[in-house]
Amino acid sequence: MKSCTRILSCIAAFGVMTSFTACGNNKNNTSVENTGGEQGSQAAKNVTVRFLNFKPEAAPVYDEIAKAYKDETGNTLIVETAANNTYEQTLSAKMSTPEAPVIFQINGPRGYANWRDYCLDLADSDIYNHLIDKTAAISSNGMAYGIPYAVEGYGIIYNDEIIRRYFALENRATDFVSMDEVDSFEKLKALAEDMQANAEALGIKGVFAATSLKSGDDWRWTTHLANIPIAREFSDNNTDLTGEGVKKLDFIYSENYRNIFDLYLNNSTADRKMLGSRITDESMAEFALGECAMVQNGSWAWSQISSVQGNTVSEENIRMMPIYMGLEGEENQGLCIGTENFLCINSAAKPEEQQAAKDFLFWLYSSETGKDIVVNKLGFIAPFDTFADSEKPSDPLSREVLRWLDKEGVQTIPWSFTVFPSQTFKDDFGAALLQYAQGSRDWEYVSEKVKSSWETESSML
Repeated sequence: MKSCTRILSCIAAFGVMTSFTACGNNKNNTSVENTGGEQGSQAAKNVTVRFLNFKPEAAPVYDEIAKAYKDETGNTLIVETAANNTYEQTLSAKMSTPEAPVIFQINGPRGYANWRDYCLDLADSDIYNHLIDKTAAISSNGMAYGIPYAVEGYGIIYNDEIIRRYFALENRATDFVSMDEVDSFEKLKALAEDMQANAEALGIKGVFAATSLKSGDDWRWTTHLANIPIAREFSDNNTDLTGEGVKKLDFIYSENYRNIFDLYLNNSTADRKMLGSRITDESMAEFALGECAMVQNGSWAWSQISSVQGNTVSEENIRMMPIYMGLEGEENQGLCIGTENFLCINSAAKPEEQQAAKDFLFWLYSSETGKDIVVNKLGFIAPFDTFADSEKPSDPLSREVLRWLDKEGVQTIPWSFTVFPSQTFKDDFGAALLQYAQGSRDWEYVSEKVKSSWETESSML
């Protein structure tokens, strides 16, 4: 199946980045034999496992998972969720307490560098053995320390019903008849600005949902949007993402970033001076209620859209397109598709807790109940061979990721934001973006702040 092949290629490409050859042995690793999460004679029984979840929007689903796991196995899973952009701090605070998580997540190579002393070797686990592409794991010297658990994609989500409403207008400035024609920033800009001019006729408050710039909720811009120009810079320079080359950033595509950021700000549901209090949930609600036509987000956002009370956007009208910003060759650009987070098991936990954690992870990705939740509630495109073709996600945003993976001649944008130097860098970036949006700083200030903060934070690694 072509889409499956491309998904694996995408994971494998990321796996090259996350494979380590000289990380040293982990003295804390005391793995126990795992003979399979479904073989009760060897599985840990009556053991409580703590799991620290990374995604606040998925917290209700993990509560459902914990209940289902208890009902089916009798074992207890306690899921705690870190607030937006506080995962590292929360993990650090909990790791030295009796409530330390047995299962936790790391953010690619940077995360592994921080937590390698707590990462158990999972090479003997069922979850690793069923990973379709073993090179996708964070590994060293034949040992696997982090397991990717989903392939995700992000771009500009749009409401096709509103787009068709625009195409039907008699007095419009563009001659597009299909979104397939919109394959560059120049075309996207023309479309968005004319839609904004016709906002009243279209029944919307603005083309784009509000740009959430509240501190701690600006991750869509400081990671996902920034990934595109920075990934291109890395590509141009043939940068080894596991080497010293990532410690310097020239931000040579700063103006391209500004192109799309300005388009969001100037054709929005909200005044740019008021964005310091806006959060992502509000943006997704605007999209769900039909108050805007577009919002930047990813395949994980379906649960946010579908859960909004009064939701007016139907599944068949939810589509996704690439984020264009005027880069050379972007007419062949696809969505940003990859994996950011990896599951790890705490090597300092008790052996029976480690075994119970392995059992739970295998249950989640192999049992009928677990797979149903993974696909239909979490919306994951899971990289394990325990999923049949008929068990791929059916939600509209995951279908869009698969649709773009199937497109011929399209270049997927890799996820390079996993090597951004620190949360402080992202916080500095976000603060500068807010100042720019509110008019107290110019773009040169933003660009210089990105470069200086990157260099400062990288020097501490």
